[in-house]
Amino acid sequence: MSDNASSADNQQATLQITRGNTLSTIEGESSETICQTPHTRKEIIAYLQGALHDASRNKKTRIRFVQKYPEWLAFLQELLEKIGSRSWIYREGKSRNLYALETTCKKLDFDFDPLRLVTVGEKAFYLKGFFDAEGGVPRNEKRFYIQLVQKDYSKIAAIRTLLQDLGIEAGKIHNPSREVDPDYWRIFIRTKHHRMFALIVGSAHPVKQEIFRVRMKI
Repeated sequence: MSDNASSADNQQATLQITRGNTLSTIEGESSETICQTPHTRKEIIAYLQGALHDASRNKKTRIRFVQKYPEWLAFLQELLEKIGSRSWIYREGKSRNLYALETTCKKLDFDFDPLRLVTVGEKAFYLKGFFDAEGGVPRNEKRFYIQLVQKDYSKIAAIRTLLQDLGIEAGKIHNPSREVDPDYWRIFIRTKHHRMFALIVGSAHPVKQEIFRVRMKI
């Protein structure tokens, strides 16, 4: 099985992904994504590794995610439970609309190299986790875009490589304003591949998932 989409220029690309011992085929123009949530242990860890870009170290042994949306943290908690790792969610202060999840999961590594991922599923779920943590789509603007951002140039370069592996084209890595932040890097998914990104990578974040559903009918 190839890890690449059948064609980078084909909006009706067909991908095959192994779910356990079952080989599934997803058509690019179908109404469903490759899969809503990761199924295998490796896919779960790949998603969490991507989502780790929204996390920080707390007290050396704890990993801490902070979000306005407790629904996404609850989703992370479910994935952590599936790989045998405990976590807890709490509100940041009594009046703040901010929530945190902490875990001591030892399977997550801030220095993880995503270019080590092999299968289509692992790459897609890593990108999904990264997009949920560091990606952006407009809620109300007429012009739709999909962007991914990162402070580490080598990491955004790796993200671009994974997208290429899946047949999804992205623009050049660029810095919007060196005066504002010289270490802020961004890529946009090319317009002709917006739908392919939504179908192959998609989102598990409640807000971004809804934007894809409304704006792209997915």
